[in-house]
Amino acid sequence: MQQETLTPREHEVATAYASGDTYHKIAGQLGIAPSTVRTHLTTIYRKLGVSSKIELYGVLNGEAQIQPSDDAEKAALISELALSLEEAVRRERVLGEVLRIISRSNGQLDEVIASVLGYALELCDAEFGILFEYDDSSGYRANYMRGIPAVFSDWLSEMGSFHVGPKTGLGRVIAAHEVINISDVRSETIYHTGDPLRHATADLGGARSFAAIPMLAGERLIGAFSVYRQTVRPFDDKALETAQMFADQSVIAIENARLIGR
Repeated sequence: MQQETLTPREHEVATAYASGDTYHKIAGQLGIAPSTVRTHLTTIYRKLGVSSKIELYGVLNGEAQIQPSDDAEKAALISELALSLEEAVRRERVLGEVLRIISRSNGQLDEVIASVLGYALELCDAEFGILFEYDDSSGYRANYMRGIPAVFSDWLSEMGSFHVGPKTGLGRVIAAHEVINISDVRSETIYHTGDPLRHATADLGGARSFAAIPMLAGERLIGAFSVYRQTVRPFDDKALETAQMFADQSVIAIENARLIGR
């Protein structure tokens, strides 16, 4: 039976996932990182010999038999491909939902950005995220935050608008106008130089892997989505490509809100 095959934690993850919960929701329920949920699912798919959420549901409910493979390498490959496919489908679904929210926003910017930021965290399997608005003269300002530790939130609120160093992730966004994906914020030299933003990100926020997605109105930078993981696990390029679409659509929502507010 599956209870004898899976560990108690794996069974919790499998049951929640088969019921339709996302990595992010399962992580919140169990007090673990979304990346850990993903790791558990890879093991679960391999152990049970399933290659889809539907097959997983069938095994858990006694409607199908466990099909363990004698070839561990092949089983691991199948589980990885199966989860990658499901994640691709999820990206398309989430993108469609974001576009629907923005198209119906009618200038309700706070609600739209909060929703988009939430979906960005779900899509990227991130623990927390921030939308920074940007102005050439005053710099960055954290206007929307989701899931971040209170001490980091307090630091950002106290800072208000601030300029960043060129070697920070946000500084590189200003220079390059492209996605910045940092494997481990503590491994870069800037972390050891006392940079205040990097110190706050790593030590107050507990961030390890980080990505910043530029928000561009034409050639003008108006902000950046930033997402963070508290374990070292670089963000997937496919997820970041979709997150860039979120950022692009958020720019449209912000610009439309400004027009409506005039």
